[in-house]
Amino acid sequence: METKELRKIASKLRLEAVRMVYEGKDGHPGPALSVADIVTTLYFDAMRVDPGDPHWPDRDRFILSKGHACPIWYAALNERGYFQPKVEHFHLRGLHSMFQGHPSMKNTPGIDMTSGSLGNGIAIGAGMALAAKIANRPYYTYVICGDGELQEGVCWEGANVATGRGLDNLIVFVDRNGWQSFRKIEQTVGLNNPADRFRAFGWHVQEICGHDIGAIQAAIAVAKSTKGRPSCIVCDCVKGKGVSYMENNNAWHKGVPTDEEYELAVKELGVPTNDGI
Repeated sequence: METKELRKIASKLRLEAVRMVYEGKDGHPGPALSVADIVTTLYFDAMRVDPGDPHWPDRDRFILSKGHACPIWYAALNERGYFQPKVEHFHLRGLHSMFQGHPSMKNTPGIDMTSGSLGNGIAIGAGMALAAKIANRPYYTYVICGDGELQEGVCWEGANVATGRGLDNLIVFVDRNGWQSFRKIEQTVGLNNPADRFRAFGWHVQEICGHDIGAIQAAIAVAKSTKGRPSCIVCDCVKGKGVSYMENNNAWHKGVPTDEEYELAVKELGVPTNDGI
């Protein structure tokens, strides 16, 4: 798909994610908006999926390791056609809703892996990629993790396995937005470059702007052409991207817009919620 169209979809998904949090009165808008362009590029351009058959054996797999960012994933699945009829009101985090505050593979069509306990996505993704190798399946496994999440030791256990097994069908995106739930990354583990760490583990690594859809498309193409080792795409992102008062403002890691703030988000994102692309 052309990058112009993908940008329009990304804006719509951002607005849907904000609306989801606004209507549900709970959720994590900042982390969701940070990865909106990556999720859009995956679901509307890069990934081989069949919304009518969410369990198709040869589908590409996706893991949102930073599971609290799930409103953007739910919005993408909805727009891609996984839910019939299309969902109008998600009731995010509501009792008995299939759209919980962290994604559940048992409750929501299109969710390949439950997440929420941070740090597990890379290791589970390596397992999925290894399964594809063993079964001679053509699918890729994509993972999005956060830069704060990389403090979890299991991330590097998974990274080590992926290198040792030569999992060139595993592509990990790092959302490098510089924040974690309560403070900046530099205030916890210091200023260190996740790209250098993945290179040290033998991965093929690229560093790009996580809001440049053309760059995301190109990086995925390079990752797919890289053989014999897994790929990591470190993306410089802005937490809360697209809504002025949320951008780089960690108060919006978790929070609900007021009526006035929601209307401003609608104005800034510029895509009427119920209109087509």
